[in-house]
Amino acid sequence: MADVNRGNRPLSPFMLGKYYRPQMTSISSILVRITGNALIAAAFLSVWWLLAAATGPEYFDFVNWLITSWIGDIVMFLSVWALWYHFGGGLRHLVWDAGRCLDVATSEKLGWAMLIGATIMTIITALVV
Repeated sequence: MADVNRGNRPLSPFMLGKYYRPQMTSISSILVRITGNALIAAAFLSVWWLLAAATGPEYFDFVNWLITSWIGDIVMFLSVWALWYHFGGGLRHLVWDAGRCLDVATSEKLGWAMLIGATIMTIITALVV
């Protein structure tokens, strides 16, 4: 049977704003996807640096300067945060795949744990390296 109310309801939960209130579970899911794509950009920068090292000293000096500049430092710092956050998301999915922690309250706590844990681990990584 045709759905006569199709135009009167939101089409997607990702229509943030007046139709959908953001929750920690949805935000953490969206951030896992964003950090996964951001890690691709960090991988390309790393490969670019390695290819520049194989190309020649002049080109390597330029790429090395770019990656070790303040802009490169910010990009790499955020990439480390994305790596830790994405890692936490993978661990969370392993727990969910085992059929545990599927209730909303625990899922929200896991989302906060991912956010706080990624930040702490990024700071530790930056201090150690």
